Amino acid sequence: MTRSIREHITVEHEGVIEIHHPELAVGTRAEVIVLVEPSAEEDRPLESFFGQAKGLFADANEVDAFLRAERESWDR
Repeated sequence: MTRSIREHITVEHEGVIEIHHPELAVGTRAEVIVLVEPSAEEDRPLESFFGQAKGLFADANEVDAFLRAERESWDR
């Protein structure tokens, strides 16, 4: 049966990863899968992007005001 060992590590200079564990015997074959935790930038909520690029609205209130004005112009 395959055993698993879970370790949380920090990637070192030039992408080096070291794992030290007493259950790992010399000569034992193992498969290593690296799951990278998302950075703070990747965890940003969608609302944080409002107003960040040219042509985007600064907040939801500006979007509502724009849509309201557009709908009113259709009725004219």
